[in-house]
Amino acid sequence: MLVYLKKWSVCGLLMMAASASAYSAPKTVLVLGDSLSAEYGLNRGDGWVALMEQKLKAEKIEASIVNASISGETTSGGRARLPALLTRHKPDVVVIELGANDGLRGLQVPAAEANMRTMIELAQKNKARVLLVGMRIPPNYGRQYTDSFFGMYKSLSTKYKTGLVPFMLEGVADKPPLFQPDRLHPAANAHPIILATIWPHILPLVK
Repeated sequence: MLVYLKKWSVCGLLMMAASASAYSAPKTVLVLGDSLSAEYGLNRGDGWVALMEQKLKAEKIEASIVNASISGETTSGGRARLPALLTRHKPDVVVIELGANDGLRGLQVPAAEANMRTMIELAQKNKARVLLVGMRIPPNYGRQYTDSFFGMYKSLSTKYKTGLVPFMLEGVADKPPLFQPDRLHPAANAHPIILATIWPHILPLVK
């Protein structure tokens, strides 16, 4: 009986150590976004993704950040690029910050939603957790379109049980001084605010 207990104890300790090691292993975070995440018009290191990486290091949270954002990216472009990115980086977390360019161009919401749905399913199929970053757009195409577009993120998040940042530019969108001269892209001093909005939603996925 004593020998059996000793063997069980060693086995149990090994299993616990392996479990702890897997739990504490550094996470790879893939950010798939557009110009809002690609540091458009900013000095390198001033965007919210770079600031997130710095904050993770400051809080001693081990994570590898892959910023695959491209200025002008659309949901269809993200859908096309994602399979190769998943194969190459094998992320634990995929942050999808896309849709703004679709909305500004008036793409039909069902088309954007189908692209988003495909990206979520691809990420989850590859065992990655997903964080959707929601966006509001100007009412150029009418209130119905604007509301439908904004609601798309929550609908997808509910269906697929993903994380959700309701509105990326919360606390920024209504403050013109926080934007670059084009009035579309946040200035450097807006990105800490953007990170503060995203941080509570990304932290549980990487910690």
